[in-house]
Amino acid sequence: MNAITRERSLVQIALYAAIIAAMGLMPKFELPFGVPITSQSMGIMLAGVMLGAWRGAAAVALFLLAVALGAPLLAGGRGGIGVFFGPSAGFLLCYPLSAFVAGLLMQGLRSRAVLPSAFLAAVVGGILVLYPFGIAGLSLLGGLSLADAAKACLIFIPGDTVKAVLVALIAQTVARGLPEALLSRA
Repeated sequence: MNAITRERSLVQIALYAAIIAAMGLMPKFELPFGVPITSQSMGIMLAGVMLGAWRGAAAVALFLLAVALGAPLLAGGRGGIGVFFGPSAGFLLCYPLSAFVAGLLMQGLRSRAVLPSAFLAAVVGGILVLYPFGIAGLSLLGGLSLADAAKACLIFIPGDTVKAVLVALIAQTVARGLPEALLSRA
């Protein structure tokens, strides 16, 4: 990788970390069991689908590092190391893996149409990979049984499915207008 490509990758990683942070400015919907409904999980899906496995995971890791250092970037202005010990910790800690899997799947489907590939990658990375960790964290740190935590998380599925559709539409739009920006296909 030459210096220009490396610099471009670093800028894109920082840009997607900033996009995820900006999504935290949108109001959250607080649920009684301590895990809010936010738009930031869409940013996680988007980072993986658009940047690919490693860059997507790096963007999410950069975002989480800023949160851990105290930046109030999570929805509702939350930040600091304490958020990694609350009921949503399982989701947060799995975000890099979620983006990585979405990116890896998108890269693996590079010969397929963008829209269905991006939707599948977002669903697998942003729901199927993310939820087991989120459910486990909610159970462990939220004081719920695994079954109750799983039932509680059912409320997220419709919204996360809509987010996956939006990610797919964004990826397809970008692929049509600026295909080189879809790094998962490069």
